Amino acid sequence: MSTVETSVVTLAPLGSSKRVAALLDAVAVGLQWLGGVVLAATFILVMTSVTLRYVFGSGLIWSEELGIWLNVMIVAVGAPLAVTGPLAMRLDVIVRFLPRALQKVAGVLADAIAIDASIILALGGAGVVSAIGGTSTVLGLPEWLRYAAVAAGGGLSVVMLVGRSYVQDGLPRALLILAVGASLYVAAHQLHFIPLATPSFAAGIAAAIGLIAGAPLPHTLLVGVSLAAPFGALLPEPALVQNTVVGVSKFLLLAIPFFLLAGGLLTEGGLADRLVRFAASLVGHLRGGLAQTTLVSSVMFSGASGSSIANAAFGAKVMVPALVAHGYTLPRAAAVVAATAMLDNIIPPSIAFLILASATNLSVGSLLVGGFFAGGVLALALGIGIYVTSRDEKPVRERATASERGRAFLSSLPAIGLGVVVVIGIRFGVVTTTEASALAVAYALVVCVALRTLNGKTLAQAFCQAAGEAAAIGLLIGTAAPFAFLMAIDRVSDLVTAMVTALGGSAIAVMLLANVVLLVAGLLLDIGAAILLLAPLLLPAATLAGIDPTQFGVILVVNLMIHGLTPPLGILVYVASGVSGARPSQVFREVVPLLLALLAALAVLCIFSAIVAAPTKL
Repeated sequence: MSTVETSVVTLAPLGSSKRVAALLDAVAVGLQWLGGVVLAATFILVMTSVTLRYVFGSGLIWSEELGIWLNVMIVAVGAPLAVTGPLAMRLDVIVRFLPRALQKVAGVLADAIAIDASIILALGGAGVVSAIGGTSTVLGLPEWLRYAAVAAGGGLSVVMLVGRSYVQDGLPRALLILAVGASLYVAAHQLHFIPLATPSFAAGIAAAIGLIAGAPLPHTLLVGVSLAAPFGALLPEPALVQNTVVGVSKFLLLAIPFFLLAGGLLTEGGLADRLVRFAASLVGHLRGGLAQTTLVSSVMFSGASGSSIANAAFGAKVMVPALVAHGYTLPRAAAVVAATAMLDNIIPPSIAFLILASATNLSVGSLLVGGFFAGGVLALALGIGIYVTSRDEKPVRERATASERGRAFLSSLPAIGLGVVVVIGIRFGVVTTTEASALAVAYALVVCVALRTLNGKTLAQAFCQAAGEAAAIGLLIGTAAPFAFLMAIDRVSDLVTAMVTALGGSAIAVMLLANVVLLVAGLLLDIGAAILLLAPLLLPAATLAGIDPTQFGVILVVNLMIHGLTPPLGILVYVASGVSGARPSQVFREVVPLLLALLAALAVLCIFSAIVAAPTKL
């Protein structure tokens, strides 16, 4: 269901509606647990492989491929949750400004698009199953198993969507969204228009309409490519599903659920609170000390979670009440948390960098080093912004003594150590990124068990939550793959290169226009989708201009992360607002000074990259 508020008239019999709701809830819980179990099995597999390789000098030759298959399973199991629950990536900001009647129309269209995409996954996956043959040479399993899992996930998504609509809005609306979704599916197969020179343009228009209507972002991308078929796109439905599965069939992407799990374990285990206390001992005596503490805590937590959304949720639960208690207004407190949380996807380990590496084949280790430098510049800019805007705010504590700081540091060492282990392991090539992420989980488990800060319930919750979040991200990565493939066929990269070199091929001109493109695209696209779609298009132009591709990749991520604070999408603002109870519109206003500080830091990074570019390109 869309998050847009509508009047609900339940026409289904009350008893029947309750039974259906209970059944859907049971299915959702079952999927959450199944996702957690699959993630646990994946972790055990990778850790077993790591142990055998580095301790006993042997290994499991089939572990990497099985890990990839299990990752596809995580996405397939979580797909129904990523379309109906809080993990659904829906942009409903624009719809909120529509009249009530049009909101209802947009809600129907959004759910219908989600149903269409789910039907594509279900029937397209079934088509691949019936057509594909052979077995995996490494695993000895039939190749169709991965696609069968995706098909089942698509079918369950249809059931969940129609069932939730039936429970919340009644049978007529449930049947309506099913009919409209099926009609879109049929239209993509039966209609034929004058072929376009670039069918991806039609896909972009269709995706934009779905995005504005509030449809889940991954499903919008998939339906956009599907509706390009009547305009000449040569990408049949089974190919859509194959591209989607291939998009998530990378061993590197296993690092995403593992990093999410490591961050969740630290939060559930109380180690994140120790980071806050250490940060307060360092900067709590400064002007705006509690806001500065929030900033330093975010920098430290970045090394553990790699997820800005996780940090924003944690900060909203822990830091916002403390900020309000010390005189901050609720919107300003939420704005501080949202602004500082963006650092988590810049300072390693960063899930955004993992997505970028999977889309462009850039070195993860080099991106991590660049993230340290960029994160330092951004943190400094935020610190200055907080200091300048905190003229009337007194420090929250006296300057800590050396012994107090020492004790706080020792207390926080277990959490800080996780980030150190991960970054050093990746940067110096000791382990791969995926292996490092699995070691991060093992480290967090050992520390939390040793400190007795975890129990069975919180441990299970951490696995289930990480699996669900990873499935939502994986579904986005997968559905962006056919969209990117279509743009590659249409040579959209050539058009983008021509656009960003319109003012000449110098590094400064290309950097300027590329940032303009990113700033505009970031207003409407989720950071993951923007990276997957725009990075392969912009990187060739930047490289041609002599800009270091790794530096440009870091700037691209920084640019798009800043949009976590800008309307209409502003995901970090919405997370901080939702958890804290602040009004998003007020938080958007309060975050402006810190947003300006971040834009200034972005300009500094861009100028630096342009200056160090090849002299012949300046």
